[in-house]
Amino acid sequence: MTARIPSVTATQMRDIDRIAEEEFHLGLLQMMENAGRNLAQLALQRFAPSSCVVLAGNGRNGGGGFAAARHLLNRGADVHVVLATKADDLSPAAAKQLDILRHIDAPIETEPTEADLVIDALIGYGLTGAPHGRVAELIRWSEVPGSPVLSLDTPSGLDVTTGDAFEPCVSATATMTLALPKRGLLSAPQFVGELWLADISIPHTAYERIGLHVQELFARDTLVQLDPDDVD
Repeated sequence: MTARIPSVTATQMRDIDRIAEEEFHLGLLQMMENAGRNLAQLALQRFAPSSCVVLAGNGRNGGGGFAAARHLLNRGADVHVVLATKADDLSPAAAKQLDILRHIDAPIETEPTEADLVIDALIGYGLTGAPHGRVAELIRWSEVPGSPVLSLDTPSGLDVTTGDAFEPCVSATATMTLALPKRGLLSAPQFVGELWLADISIPHTAYERIGLHVQELFARDTLVQLDPDDVD
């Protein structure tokens, strides 16, 4: 890449998402679907797993994980989804993605099992403190099998603005962040691993609304591996 890429804080990303939804009418389900499809593609091209376990939280991150699970199933992978919360506690968009999985009889489990790849879709940029309860248990479990871990948007347990890691925090082999790189990811390579950026179809004008100029990041592909030296 020739031009530097702006990084954003959690607050800036929240504003970008709001602008995309409210001003440009880009649906949350659309962005979730784009995230999940890209996550599945990265999982296959980078790790080529025959089996995956998807650890899914109750919000946007979990919804992206559900979408990724469906795309992986469609591509022939053996996929098991583990919920970190009761289905009744899911956000409406995440619940919709789970409903689709249930209608295609995807394996929804209560306990994780060993697999070639662990997909971490537990907590996104909305993290507000140390993970606890079932989410914390699943983060700790992710270290047990010794399988590579692919995190969606951020390793669960990492503050995307400061780069501070709470206890527990996922140690990812690779992280696929969405739309723009989050600032804290750049200072925590030991948790982030390889850093990838995925297009979820947010228009450039949404970034301009908060004063950011963003180049044509995805002119060649919807997935781009980032060199931290290219990010501001």
